Amino acid sequence: MKTLLTGGLIWALSLVALAEDLELNEQGYFAKPGLNVTSFADIYPDGHQTGVTVIQHGVRRAANGDLRLEISPGQWSPVPKGVGDARVDVKNQRISQTLAYPDESKNRKGFNPIEYPDLEFTYQVHVEALTGDSFKVSVDLDKPLPEQWIGKVGFNFELFPGELFGASYLMDEQAGHFTTQPNGPIHNHHGEWLGEPLARGRKLVVAPERDMQRMLIEVRKGGELELWDGRTNHNNGWYIVRSTVPQGASKNAIEWVVTPHTVAGWQYQPVVQISQLGYGVKQQKIAVIEQDSRDTKASPATLLRMTSAGAKEVRQATPKPWGSFLRYHYLQFDFSDVTEPGMYQVAYRGVTSSPFKIGPDVYSRHAWQPTLEYYLPVQMCHMRVNEKYRVWHDKCHHDDALMSPVNYNHIDGYISGASTLTDYQPGQPVPGLNKGGWHDAGDYDLRVESQIGTTWLLAMMVEEFDLDYDTTMIDQAKQLVEIHQADGKNDALQQIEHGLLTVLGGYRNLGRLYRGIIVPTVRQYVMLGDAGAQTDNLIYDASLAEGEVKDGRSGVADDRWVFTEENPNRELDVVAGLAAASRVMRSYNPELAQESIDAAEALFAKAFVSADRIGVKAFALAELILTTDKQSYKDKLLAMQGDIVDKIDDTAWAIGRAVPQLNNVAFSKAIEAAVVEQQKNVQAQAAETPYGVPYRPHIWGAGWGIQEFGVKQYFVHKAWPEIASADIYANALNFVLGVHPGQNTESFASGVGSDSALVAYGVNRADWSYIPGGVISGTALIRPDLPELKEWPFFWQQSEYVMGGGATNYMFLVLAVEALETGD
Repeated sequence: MKTLLTGGLIWALSLVALAEDLELNEQGYFAKPGLNVTSFADIYPDGHQTGVTVIQHGVRRAANGDLRLEISPGQWSPVPKGVGDARVDVKNQRISQTLAYPDESKNRKGFNPIEYPDLEFTYQVHVEALTGDSFKVSVDLDKPLPEQWIGKVGFNFELFPGELFGASYLMDEQAGHFTTQPNGPIHNHHGEWLGEPLARGRKLVVAPERDMQRMLIEVRKGGELELWDGRTNHNNGWYIVRSTVPQGASKNAIEWVVTPHTVAGWQYQPVVQISQLGYGVKQQKIAVIEQDSRDTKASPATLLRMTSAGAKEVRQATPKPWGSFLRYHYLQFDFSDVTEPGMYQVAYRGVTSSPFKIGPDVYSRHAWQPTLEYYLPVQMCHMRVNEKYRVWHDKCHHDDALMSPVNYNHIDGYISGASTLTDYQPGQPVPGLNKGGWHDAGDYDLRVESQIGTTWLLAMMVEEFDLDYDTTMIDQAKQLVEIHQADGKNDALQQIEHGLLTVLGGYRNLGRLYRGIIVPTVRQYVMLGDAGAQTDNLIYDASLAEGEVKDGRSGVADDRWVFTEENPNRELDVVAGLAAASRVMRSYNPELAQESIDAAEALFAKAFVSADRIGVKAFALAELILTTDKQSYKDKLLAMQGDIVDKIDDTAWAIGRAVPQLNNVAFSKAIEAAVVEQQKNVQAQAAETPYGVPYRPHIWGAGWGIQEFGVKQYFVHKAWPEIASADIYANALNFVLGVHPGQNTESFASGVGSDSALVAYGVNRADWSYIPGGVISGTALIRPDLPELKEWPFFWQQSEYVMGGGATNYMFLVLAVEALETGD
């Protein structure tokens, strides 16, 4: 078959247009051109990412097919546990997974404890290939459900909403549209307040008018199909197709046949992956081209330069094959020797990239600056944040904070022991915690590690790159921030001050570090909107009646809780950040600088012996040495030589700047020899992918980890430039800016580059909006081999912003690569 592509390029392919059936492949899932069906290949039901999953024409359309106890489950709803691995039966073309309720590891325990009902049962979900595009899903229960659970337990199959808005559906004789917003009426369904089902019947056709998305679902056994809009219950819900388990049913309690339509001869369209921002003149410039795994032919790629007369061809060359990675075949188009400043595009088989810049000033504006101009100010807690006519949020959390309960497993990893570890009793107000800090992520809590992590990174930017930039007015006395209103002060130093105010405020008033500050209820935690509305800003007073207000005190206990912990490793991490911050704050705020180093040394004396992580012990010592030059710290670091060498991956980046101050030749040689071997491993990891960096996501997209990897490589390169390559941290930056796997090549940094993440999981996510300079977690891995980055504001594992590294690691990398370009 010959296909005529835009631009006049004719590309010939031999395609066999014969009907093909789904078959199990070597990766353990069902596949045919245009369709993949996986069954419990993934691990994250809380994030709509496991169960029976349909990938149609390269796009995940439906997922989480499994038994649920609710029509529209949320983040804290019960999910089953897998019992052993899935059984892949090649002979019978069938995958079977055993599951059970409850999951004891999550039942009222763990990072986010879930309350399971008094219901125990085991079941199997079977997926079996039929002819053509069809597959059968069936559910066997070990025994019939108790009477009280009939009508409540059902097989849920979730349809991703973001790509269905405006599409139609047909259910038997009924028809309708998938609406952009959830609509009423609202009724009580077994304790869930939901809308009515959009439709009921035996046969559902999803998006009948769209050949690339059309899917037929038929129920053979079990309750009739119901189509629900899960967003009426949870903002992050999906459309849900559901059948309830009938009374008395066990064997074959549910049986569906699902037929996603496939287009004959479909093949994955090539994707051109470039930095959406661009490249420095001296920088290596490699476009990565992603193709269908069956398509290993390389066609000519063209580099275009923008002129007043339109696009002008600069070069045409055949990209070099890189090989297979995940589910695709990859090529690389190297145009590193192109140095003429201007705007460019890369074209390949009729696909043209976004425009990007080549020039010595590519990072001088619109690159790292949005993070400092917008994202950090917007995240500032205890302040009112204005941007001209806009109020990002009002003054917030001035009632911080009540002492947390003891022996309590809260949400989001906040757990207290038998004591508050302070002189304060549970529920007692702790003064001095309503200053400084940044809201942590897509929520409003303050974690000590994210506060000090942000502070340390900003201090490094000031120290390493002389960062001095002023576009923001920050008034701590008035607790007011005005974006794009300069005040004659270095914004970076003002932000460091803001971080120190919360960390030292906790230390000063508690007599120790806080673990974190978080709201007491899930309802407050999931609140989206103005941070000033999360609490009433009045300090709770137990002596007042509920609703009573007196002298700035409130009878409503909506104040956040402050948690403490015994964690010497985390304390040493804070030691490092405080020591570094004290160096750069000496001229700007000498009193705060002195308090920082005093606290760092006191914390170190308490925590060093008890800590068991070599990396953080070396990190704390290195920063203390750089700040104080004390021999006692040098002696401790020298005494750790063997451990440092053994853990060189965790220590090299941290100690490199301090090694010259040790004046110890034997130590220096031992560390250098270890770094040589460590960098061989780093190079090997970078070579695993066509991107020059390792891509190993777990649940969250790999962007944050790759940025952190790049920042650490910068410090190793700085200390041992002949051993450690700068290309790796430049590649890490390019990955974040668009050179990453999958169809979506947007920059993870919102508002940076031609195409960027403009729908993100920030506190404004319900508005399908973004915060400039925020950096999302990025392309996730849908196991076993699909890279995915959807435009959807409720995927924390793909599009969440985060403090403590997400944005500031990115900012650091841009400054580091800019320094390579300028030679600074």
